[in-house]
Amino acid sequence: MSKKPIVMCWSGGKDSALALHALQQSPDFEVVGLLTTITETYDRISMHGVRRELVEAQAESIGLPLTQVLIPPECVNETYQTRMRNTCLNYKEQGINHMAFGDLFLEDIRAYRDAQLAQVDMEAVYPLWGLDTRMLAGDFIRLGFRATLCCVDPKQIDPAFCGREFDNDLLAELPVSADPCGENGEFHTFVYDGPLFRQPIPCAKGEVVLRDNFWFCDILPTYKKAA
Repeated sequence: MSKKPIVMCWSGGKDSALALHALQQSPDFEVVGLLTTITETYDRISMHGVRRELVEAQAESIGLPLTQVLIPPECVNETYQTRMRNTCLNYKEQGINHMAFGDLFLEDIRAYRDAQLAQVDMEAVYPLWGLDTRMLAGDFIRLGFRATLCCVDPKQIDPAFCGREFDNDLLAELPVSADPCGENGEFHTFVYDGPLFRQPIPCAKGEVVLRDNFWFCDILPTYKKAA
């Protein structure tokens, strides 16, 4: 029986990387592409603040095509839903009926995704759903993934965590109130190495700034783009 084609909703962070890794071991699905949202004016991943070229470098190293949904700054929900719906309808025309997400336990987020995909007769898949987040954080490190915290919510954890490596030392220093995977929005990450990649993404920590009540670390590409 052939595998069903599926698209991975890709943030460039550790949860989507772990979900993609799990899907690649699945007997039921074949991942045929990545999907991300880019804020047009800033040319960065929405919410994470990671530069577009770094997400493109991830996709190239993984070896999967990347679909980019462009949205305006301060995008209203109606605009977001319309653009995502059009993208999903395009997938449907290609025979793709499933989309995967790295969500872990937030029921309201899952209900929203399920409802939106149901409108275009697509189904959401959650490879990591319900798994223990401390175990997942440890698995991420054990599997050889490497990531940097690119966005921090200072209302939940210390801004000093922004720009740090996601490793065992960081996990030990997180407050007990923080989810080890940042599922409550405590932090977001950019993955630059690991078993998904044919080669690491050369990058360096740049300026750390406060913007819209969140701290962002500007991850800088250090490779030379092809002419």
